[in-house]
Amino acid sequence: MDRSYAQFATDAACELLAIDSPSGFTAAAADWVEQSFTALGFPCARTKKGGVLVDLGGAEQDNGLLLEAHADTLGAMVAEIKSSGRIRITNLGGMRAENGETENVRVYTRAGKVYEGTLQLINASVHVNGEYGATKRSFDTTEILLDEDVKSAEDVRALGIEVGDMVCFEPRTRVTASGYIKSRFLDDKLSVGILLGLAKYLRDSGSVPARQVYAHVTVYEEVGHGGAASVPAGVTEAISVDMGCVGEGLQCTEKQVSICAKDSGGPYSYDVVGALIAAAKKAGADYAVDVYPHYGSDVEATLSAGHDIRHGLIGPGVYASHGYERSHIDGVHNTLKLLAAYLEV
Repeated sequence: MDRSYAQFATDAACELLAIDSPSGFTAAAADWVEQSFTALGFPCARTKKGGVLVDLGGAEQDNGLLLEAHADTLGAMVAEIKSSGRIRITNLGGMRAENGETENVRVYTRAGKVYEGTLQLINASVHVNGEYGATKRSFDTTEILLDEDVKSAEDVRALGIEVGDMVCFEPRTRVTASGYIKSRFLDDKLSVGILLGLAKYLRDSGSVPARQVYAHVTVYEEVGHGGAASVPAGVTEAISVDMGCVGEGLQCTEKQVSICAKDSGGPYSYDVVGALIAAAKKAGADYAVDVYPHYGSDVEATLSAGHDIRHGLIGPGVYASHGYERSHIDGVHNTLKLLAAYLEV
């Protein structure tokens, strides 16, 4: 697998990262995903939940493989418009106030207007608030300051902002000369880019996977039910292509592909994990096998929905998950090499 496909995947991820798409507000991102796979020549269908199901082809039809990644991200929603003109938010998925504090945000109204603001601690001036450092950060002790001249709830509502409007955090995407990829929401837009890189490789090489392969880009993973439906007939195995955990007590680095043996939901299929390890060795992919202490995936939602399939989880190593995340193009490349070997192309 030429390294150019890792660059293609990284560039695609950066494009997708520029599209705000917290869970429940993913139509624009799904449109982009559908158009991108279609442009590579692969037929797509939109699921009723709003995800994108892609047919990547394959020779054997009755032993299908489903690759799952997700385009939805963490985010927030307007929960209260305060009398001061400030906004209290509620998180979508595992977004934490500690990680979002001082970040720029965009508030989307149902009328299509977009307003900028910042998540700040209530009474955020250090020169004024003697308890600044001691205050526990939560979505009750932080608030959105709109970059508009608003002093009351009525002023805010006059802009068209209401409870239930979406609040999207600035991703701050950067790719360094040394190959590091830094951004919010690499989980899991980086792996959506990887699936596009895999699709481009299949098209360019004219390769046909040994068995039928589908990709499902889901849009509700961060709230737990993204992969619960839309499993095509004939699929016997599903693999989440998500982020690999990097942290204390784990082996994986940002330059490797991680193969998960167990997470919060229990062990992954012993046979699938073994086959993934064998494929990584065959491809010469730099990999690590790890146990993730606090993690759940799309494929576990697929199992919980009652589908009788084998399951696995892989992904490029990502540090500082659910915060300002960091990976590396080498991790992208190693994930692509593993996938190509696993598909026997």
